[in-house]
Amino acid sequence: MTSLHSQMTLTRGPAMKNRFMLAPLTNMQSHADGTLSDDEFHWLAKRAEGGFGLTMTCAAHVQADGQGFPGQLGVFDDKHLPGLTRLAKALNSNDTHSVVQLHHAGMRTPRELISGRAPLCPSADEETGARAMTLDEVKQVADDFVAAAKRSEKAGFHGVELHGAHGYLLCQFISADINKREDEYGGDFDGRTRLLRDIIAGVRAECGKDFSLGVRLSPERFGMDIGEIRRLSSDLMTGGDIDYLDMSLWDTFKEPEDPSFKGRPLVEWFTGLPRGNCRLGAAGKLTTGESCQRAMDAGLDYVVIGRGAILHHDFPKKVETDAGFTPIALPVPEAHLVAEGLGPVFVNYMKTWKGFVAEAATA
Repeated sequence: MTSLHSQMTLTRGPAMKNRFMLAPLTNMQSHADGTLSDDEFHWLAKRAEGGFGLTMTCAAHVQADGQGFPGQLGVFDDKHLPGLTRLAKALNSNDTHSVVQLHHAGMRTPRELISGRAPLCPSADEETGARAMTLDEVKQVADDFVAAAKRSEKAGFHGVELHGAHGYLLCQFISADINKREDEYGGDFDGRTRLLRDIIAGVRAECGKDFSLGVRLSPERFGMDIGEIRRLSSDLMTGGDIDYLDMSLWDTFKEPEDPSFKGRPLVEWFTGLPRGNCRLGAAGKLTTGESCQRAMDAGLDYVVIGRGAILHHDFPKKVETDAGFTPIALPVPEAHLVAEGLGPVFVNYMKTWKGFVAEAATA
């Protein structure tokens, strides 16, 4: 039985001091041009201080036209380097493995964030008004992911994670439902996963030998086929180029939606795969000390903490002190979130989560 509080080595980059990874959490706190704000800096630095073995930024967009939400951190221009460098220094000083999550929203880019232009997609999408990318644009986005990784490395981060989940651009390419391309980036499994594999190869070629690389995948929803994602996961973990795979499961222990995969918890369809030297973790309702240990007992190498980290900046330390730790009950007072390092914009965003923030008392 692996302890949540034991060190975890990675093939590249510094070891994680424990098995807790901060989920890449949307918080909308950075400036409109993608430069880091003091509020976003404070939010992330406080989680590193709170004991996370790996501290990851929110999804940071690699192209200006790939922005997914207001106040998103950017990593597409050298103007972002001062803020990123400041952040990396603060995270690294707290003995955490520091990571930028690299992201492009694709067809999920709101038009109002890109001056009314049509968002990009592997194929034209009527529902979102997205247009199909040209072959040159596909190759350019691969180059821009790699350039963002190099920029993150220059800023001092220990590594990057590629966001291949949640229906964003890389996920859109993987989906047979969305990707109708007839060139080398569409069609069969190999074609639809080519963009992700090209980016991985590019990061490995262009970044240092000790720079870590992770990938986040969704096995369900967003046009994903669990059988294909199991195949992709196995290929990535045994391929030698990535250091960890981060599975976004939404609910770690539920049964899969696909009838042919019923009968076992979702997480077990991945813990049984060959891993090589790659580490495997998951996110999905791992909100208590007990659920985190249960996930480790199911065969994970680490756990990815979202909601628990919003509620308690020092979630890993609380679980270390009390193996049965349960976070503060919802809804929480706004003052609690402020004390835990959330800025006003982030607090307002959390108010859009039903039942998360207590309504202020009226006179």
